[in-house]
Amino acid sequence: MRSIGLITILIMLVTGLQAQHPGFRPVADLPAFREQFAAVSKQTQSVKADFVQEKNLSLLSEKITSKGKFWFKKDNLVRMEYNQPYNYLLVINNNNVLVKDGNKENRISAKSNKLFQQINRMMVDCVQGTALSNPDFSVRVFENTGNWLVELTPVAKGMKDYFRNINIVLGKKDYSVTKLEMYEQGGDNTIISFINKEINASVPDALFVVK
Repeated sequence: MRSIGLITILIMLVTGLQAQHPGFRPVADLPAFREQFAAVSKQTQSVKADFVQEKNLSLLSEKITSKGKFWFKKDNLVRMEYNQPYNYLLVINNNNVLVKDGNKENRISAKSNKLFQQINRMMVDCVQGTALSNPDFSVRVFENTGNWLVELTPVAKGMKDYFRNINIVLGKKDYSVTKLEMYEQGGDNTIISFINKEINASVPDALFVVK
């Protein structure tokens, strides 16, 4: 009877994993994935892409869709420029952040806000390939035929209070980020899909100026 009970629990756990990420299974060789992911990330100096962001609010039946341009450059340089349906700009330059909403500009030091610092690092880690070593999260990795899925569950206070989990979907072809899924504790979620990606393209430093 104890054996049957244990088998039942194992089946429930496996079923739960499959239901959580339909079409994905736990990665077969995690050490090999980590090694290859780290190697490819070291070679990635810059990324250019278009993006589509879908914001699903628990209080609304319709999702909010935005589009824009994305740039990344080592080290710790990120620019997200929204141009549809509104203009909004986010620039991360190490610990310095610029937010521009229409004609309003706001400059923030991530050092002055622990949560903002954690989110800052998370965004950079997702693109730079260092998310697996971020101590703010516990990590599980899944795979299907064409993609890897890195599931980050917050363990640090601040991030844990705000996010339930964050998923990074990577293409198996080049290990680049194809989708970023952020699930909040309140039930809202944001999904950002990256398309028309150019890896190691020329990206000028002027795009990341915060002053």
